[in-house]
Amino acid sequence: MMPAMKKTVKKGQVPKRFLKFKDTYPGIAKAYEQLGAAARGAGPLDTKTRTLIGLAIAVGTRHEGAVHSHTRKALEAGCTAAQIRHAVLLSVTTMGFPNMMAALSWVDDVIKQ
Repeated sequence: MMPAMKKTVKKGQVPKRFLKFKDTYPGIAKAYEQLGAAARGAGPLDTKTRTLIGLAIAVGTRHEGAVHSHTRKALEAGCTAAQIRHAVLLSVTTMGFPNMMAALSWVDDVIKQ
């Protein structure tokens, strides 16, 4: 049996699965987007900081797709590849070396596109 091919999403491209979700469940998608907007607007953090925090949370939960998504968002917010990688490197003492290395590879999936 052949291994499943990994689909990559290009930088700035929303995954097709999310677009299908939005088409199928527009009310839930709208509520989700409104909740995100309310959370972003609830405090003083700037966009770059918020995106790096989102990335750190995705790294901490070990969600590869979320790391991809938050890496794209961080790049769109003006974060450099070095800043994004640094955010991931900071996880080494909390998440452990293997987990940090996995997250770093997921970030590089997006940065290298």
